[in-house]
Amino acid sequence: MSDSADDERERIREQKKQELRERLENGGNVAGSDAQQGTSPAEPISIRGNDHLQTVVNDHDVVLVDCYADWCGPCQMLEPTVKALAAETDAAVAKVDIDAHQRLAQQLGARSVPTLILYANGQPVERMVGVQDKATLKGLIDQHS
Repeated sequence: MSDSADDERERIREQKKQELRERLENGGNVAGSDAQQGTSPAEPISIRGNDHLQTVVNDHDVVLVDCYADWCGPCQMLEPTVKALAAETDAAVAKVDIDAHQRLAQQLGARSVPTLILYANGQPVERMVGVQDKATLKGLIDQHS
């Protein structure tokens, strides 16, 4: 069990190092600063837990949360759309692995995968279950941006 905890700590350290590198490359914005409001990463953000999700939702005006599982075929079909939305819209895109974060998935009400939740100004405003097309998701993001 301690090996698992050590592995998890190392994974988190590496992810934090990567985030710091990206932040420094993007002008030194610090998580939680007003300077980051309105700007979103061009890649989906891998959520590490409830606190991390809350930080992401608080730091960005619009956040699309994708609750997924690696074994889920529809989730795999949705992956290119999710990546494209992260790159092409002002919304931050967050990914929650329901197997790695079962408690968080429960809190989000993700009973089926994929479940997509759109947050605007820190509040959930839309929820969709199943594969959605890019135009539909982009329209919802634009509506709340």
